[in-house]
Amino acid sequence: MSTKRQVHLAAHFPGVNNTTVWSDDRAESQIAFSSFEHFARNAERGRFDYLFLAEGLRLREQKGRIHDLDVVGRPNTLAILAALAGVTDHIGLVGTLQTTFNEPVELAKQLATLDHLTDGRAGWNVVTSSDAFHGANFRRGGFLDHADRYTRAAEFIELSRELWDSWEQDAVVADGASGVFADRSRIRDVDHHGPQFDVTGTFPVPRSPQGHPVVVQAGDSDEGRDLAAAHAEVIFSLHTEFGDARTYYDDITARLARFGRSKDELHILPGATFVLGDTPDEADEHARAIRRAQVSPATAIAFLEQVWNRDLSGYDVDGPLPEVEPDLDGAAITRGRARHVRDVPALVQSWRDRAAAERLSIRDLVIEVSTRGGFVGTPEHIAAEIDRYVQERATDGFVVVPHTNPYGLDEFVDTVVPLLQERGVYRESYDEGATLRETLGLPGTIRSARTAGVLA
Repeated sequence: MSTKRQVHLAAHFPGVNNTTVWSDDRAESQIAFSSFEHFARNAERGRFDYLFLAEGLRLREQKGRIHDLDVVGRPNTLAILAALAGVTDHIGLVGTLQTTFNEPVELAKQLATLDHLTDGRAGWNVVTSSDAFHGANFRRGGFLDHADRYTRAAEFIELSRELWDSWEQDAVVADGASGVFADRSRIRDVDHHGPQFDVTGTFPVPRSPQGHPVVVQAGDSDEGRDLAAAHAEVIFSLHTEFGDARTYYDDITARLARFGRSKDELHILPGATFVLGDTPDEADEHARAIRRAQVSPATAIAFLEQVWNRDLSGYDVDGPLPEVEPDLDGAAITRGRARHVRDVPALVQSWRDRAAAERLSIRDLVIEVSTRGGFVGTPEHIAAEIDRYVQERATDGFVVVPHTNPYGLDEFVDTVVPLLQERGVYRESYDEGATLRETLGLPGTIRSARTAGVLA
């Protein structure tokens, strides 16, 4: 009898997008520590692998004003995770941190410190940015082209691993009798000279419990997928629909061999929302209500403006799509959110065709094209679907994205998690003292290529 594959779940703290309904009556502060504490304790009660925090480097603007239809900010990620280390015992703590505007030695030091503070529960979601709007808050500005930002990210991760590997496990002696704290022969100076970074010296933090914090990555371009296949241990994927998820899973798996890696070294966890009900009809009704809360009239118009690149505030949100064509040459109306649409006229025409065929208003169309993929149904249905995705190798689990903060995860923990446990595909307790890497079932650290003698 074959052993069932185990489901991995992470919990995404509701954040800076219209998935989050911050105007919900149950919603609380996005800044107060009590919100983070409740969410983290509840995720740990649900035996989640890790809690996941996004990070915003600058408040998004639209038409020159702060875009406050979404949640408009986030306090410092590392500070929050360090504080959560004191109110949790087992759950991993993963933060989104930039490679474009940070420096490797400083960020590697902060992550190694967090790994020490948490007894090996730290993780790093690696992201890049070539956005000059964000870059204006930093000395170098947004100077990197798309391809260059992945070149920098790859070397950033490689150098971080060199730094973490520079202390051997037993380098700290702490012998009071002899007065020797560290055995210098077991500490290597880092001498790195690459296209992006020149670093020479001794890394100031001894080797942390995991050796390396777990590396998570979310890029979906070809360069992003290669970066993940080469360096990531978890991928936060956008691909939620079953067929699309399995195609993505197969693509990433095929890339691993080019980098000398096996599938055992990487988990793929798409982000997924959920809506629960006692019956399928009740769940569908709840989903419709949540979607309309996520896409308010103002949000629907703002969403179209990001594509049309025009002021569309005069249009009726319950009327047809604008007949005016997008402004392809004007300055961007939205600052702080990357435009991922390569062929705007083709996208707009496809929306017009769909709106005409399905008789959709502006708001209806935006609801259809902007809401995040996820699960809708009874707890039994959602547990069965999560299990199916994992057993049929479309994913290794999911990053669960609630729509309210901080109580949005509670119902999932109360109703879906016990059903996954009954199916024998989800842990009933944490292993005492396990690091995040061990909780995820990942092998040992990916040693730096330079440290391992692969690179000169």
